[in-house]
Amino acid sequence: MGDISRSVYMNLRNYPRVADRRVALEKELQVELKHIGSFTLDEAAAGTRNCENMIGAAQVPIGVAGPLRIKQQNYYIPLATTEGALVASVNRGCKAIGESGGASVDSYRVGATRGPVFKVANLAQNDALNGFLESHFEELQKLAKKTSHHLTLTKYFSRGLGRHRFVRFVFDTQDAMGMNMATIATSKMIQIIETKTGARCVSVAGNYDVDKKPSWLNVIEGRGIKAWAEVTLPAEVLQNTLKTSAPKMYETWLAKCMIGSAMSGSMGFNAHFANVIAAIFLATGQDLGHVGEGSCGITTAEIIQYTPGVNLAHTGGVQKESLYISVYLPDLMVGTVGGGTELATQKEALSILGIDGGNNGKNAQKFAEIIAGAVLAGEISLLASEAEGSLAQAHERLARGKA
Repeated sequence: MGDISRSVYMNLRNYPRVADRRVALEKELQVELKHIGSFTLDEAAAGTRNCENMIGAAQVPIGVAGPLRIKQQNYYIPLATTEGALVASVNRGCKAIGESGGASVDSYRVGATRGPVFKVANLAQNDALNGFLESHFEELQKLAKKTSHHLTLTKYFSRGLGRHRFVRFVFDTQDAMGMNMATIATSKMIQIIETKTGARCVSVAGNYDVDKKPSWLNVIEGRGIKAWAEVTLPAEVLQNTLKTSAPKMYETWLAKCMIGSAMSGSMGFNAHFANVIAAIFLATGQDLGHVGEGSCGITTAEIIQYTPGVNLAHTGGVQKESLYISVYLPDLMVGTVGGGTELATQKEALSILGIDGGNNGKNAQKFAEIIAGAVLAGEISLLASEAEGSLAQAHERLARGKA
């Protein structure tokens, strides 16, 4: 608890009002928290649903990048960040995508996962537990559905190791990110499993989910929503907007995202997925713990000789090299209802994207596709900057406020 004594921590719980709690902390620590105490959100709702012992709010600047063109629609991307140059970089990537005809996107709903771990007596009971899950799956589905009409148990798989069995339940949670829903449903199913099999649940979350941690299981199986985005950057866009060329950018991608990631043992074969994801998550009220999962993904690039739809007259009639670039995000735990998305500022940020509220799962999936497009823009701009050698100058000019 740092410099705050346990007695003070306990006393803070006795102050029902945010202002009173903040004043008590100011008095104890001899500090002034006037900026933390200045906010517009509903403190009664936020303090009940989102944050215990609330004393105020942290103010993080929100910028917009865009327009980002996806499927012939334009989106302005809200990015909450304290990192100078990030919004400008994503904005430049959005411009390059727009000048290239827009990004193509795709997505697939995997679902929220919850992975309990059970303790059994021996290998025979371990096998019996697995058999029970298989033969009683429909019963477990019905039990899970009773906990929420917005949740469906879609599948499961499990693995045994010694006297433990790890189970991974997968749920469709529609437009909610859904971890609370998944946990409640799993807890109800555990009661039946324990009663009928004799197995004992050690933890409702045994890290086989895998929740809020980078993992190859999530990369392979996917989690939440999987999303892809792609664009082909013509030679003139590479030259005029990104100040580089297809061979230079390809070389940078290969050395950095592929070889460098392999050499370092990185689980993210990309330039900076987490940077863009974190800024969008913070702006729109997502669970920031899932940024680590989102950082796992792959950027790919290829040099191509022909770009459909490009008028060669603009290149002097000479076919120049274009660059195909794509991103794959296998693990986006996002939602447009529930949790932090209900806070006023975050709800407004979602409204900028036109996806606030529920829509039978369509809003969350559209959100994942927009994130993929924004991540693609971020990858394009950073790789181009590194290929050109202007990264340090950009940060010096924008992050340090120098002309």
